[in-house]
Amino acid sequence: MSTQEQSSAPPVRIRMQIDGQWREAEQTHDVRDPYRGDVIALAPISSLRDGEDALEAARKAKTAMAALPGHERARLLHRAADLVAARTEQIGRTMARETGKALRDAIVETQRAAELIHLCAEEAVRIQGEHIPMDASSIGAGKIAMMMRYPVGVVTAITPFNGPISLTAHKLGPALAAGNALVLKPSPKAPLCVHQLVETVLEAGFPAGAINTVYGDTVGPRIVSDPRVDFVSFTGSIRVGKMIRDAVGMKRVALELGGVGPTFVHHDADIAEAAKACARNGVALAGQSCVSVQNIYVHKRVHDRFVDAVLQEVDAIRFGDPLDMATEVGTLIDEEAAIRVERMVAEAVEEGACALRAGTRRGAQLGATVLSQVNPNMRVVSDEIFGPAFSIQPYEDIAPLFAAISESAYGLQCGIYTNSLDLALSAIRTIRTGGVIVNGTSRWRSDQMPYGGVKDSGIGREGPKFSIRDMTEERLFVLN
Repeated sequence: MSTQEQSSAPPVRIRMQIDGQWREAEQTHDVRDPYRGDVIALAPISSLRDGEDALEAARKAKTAMAALPGHERARLLHRAADLVAARTEQIGRTMARETGKALRDAIVETQRAAELIHLCAEEAVRIQGEHIPMDASSIGAGKIAMMMRYPVGVVTAITPFNGPISLTAHKLGPALAAGNALVLKPSPKAPLCVHQLVETVLEAGFPAGAINTVYGDTVGPRIVSDPRVDFVSFTGSIRVGKMIRDAVGMKRVALELGGVGPTFVHHDADIAEAAKACARNGVALAGQSCVSVQNIYVHKRVHDRFVDAVLQEVDAIRFGDPLDMATEVGTLIDEEAAIRVERMVAEAVEEGACALRAGTRRGAQLGATVLSQVNPNMRVVSDEIFGPAFSIQPYEDIAPLFAAISESAYGLQCGIYTNSLDLALSAIRTIRTGGVIVNGTSRWRSDQMPYGGVKDSGIGREGPKFSIRDMTEERLFVLN
């Protein structure tokens, strides 16, 4: 289908999935293409009754899901992954239309989601407990004890707009692999591609009620706080993450929140490689990633050479129509988001920052901004930008910077480019963050790894093995 044909197509009316049935919502809202401005979907606004029905469907389905043996859950997930892989272009194109993400990135994200679901299938048959050596004490001698893992029951998953397919797969796949039922609430700004993903996964043959979808803000608090929910997995802002943490009571949670993308470039690094990676990972996905490169710290000895290389790379990045396969960076999620980033940059410049490159805005599209002469009190340094802007700051002594990151509210991931093993080990040992990526930026992620943050950046880890561990509970078995 051509771009013109897509633009003129009538909006798709999204339906909720509840207890194995598709349901229309009484109210909907428009989902617009941020590049073209046309309405591409009508997304449901789920009522409290819809939320109640979804929760009850999941409560009933958790028994059937828990009864499925691991090999059967694995078979269903492998089939689902194959179906997603077969529809990569369709789902990716929808994602590009509703989020403004470059089509090339949207297709890769969907391909990775299919691979991720395959990984979840493999983990479904590896859920293990632990033998406890009871003869370590006189009272335990002669007894047999094991810690065994069982599904938690009902998982609520709330996903964001910036990685709608990837981050839905990171919640849906492990929840089903562990034998749980799911209530899923996608972002109101990226509902259609997630709807297509759910349609596809359901074709694999999961029991009715295993996957339920609700939409909109009205139903959000209910599906988090309801006592029928056993686990909540959320990816999004720190503000909402804290609200969820306060509302869940005794439930366990996984919260993947924000960060400020610190990445170091030491004097012994491969400068050309570091500059290319930092430039591209500062603006990729229009900077809308929790681990986007935002604060780059460069040793004074190589600072000027690094800056020149970064600017050269930034100038080569192609911004444009998200549906053009030549485009490397599309739009932000909407014009409001682009204006917010534009204002943060303007504020920094008013406070003394120098814009080495100043991206211009056209609607929801914003070009790359590279700042220098910033200070830690500027919001572009201390707060998450979530846009295609980053700063470069020189340093001579790296230890105080490690300490400052450790003492800050954020702690998602950190990158460091160096050929010094001692410095790499020092970073790993002293920076309090969820991950330290050596000779990579803060944005590097492979889907099987344990990804997540500490402090205000979150609780728990994502990655099939690690999410399944969180979405199961331990039960002690003692044989006298």
